[in-house]
Amino acid sequence: MSKTAASLRNCFFCGKHINSGTGVMLAKNDGSIQWTCSNKCKKNLRLLKRDPRKLKWTKKYVKGGLKVTK
Repeated sequence: MSKTAASLRNCFFCGKHINSGTGVMLAKNDGSIQWTCSNKCKKNLRLLKRDPRKLKWTKKYVKGGLKVTK
């Protein structure tokens, strides 16, 4: 893997930049790959099944809440 491709990785859960040589890769059955930067993000994604848009410490947080369409 080239250096430019490794530097473009972002955490699937929180959206932070992942340095090369760190992070955890999860390969799903459908062929998609999810990178997480820390054990905290991995647990929130897989075990607790939380939505990153509802947590203030993530970059994917939506201020004002999620809009639900009926």
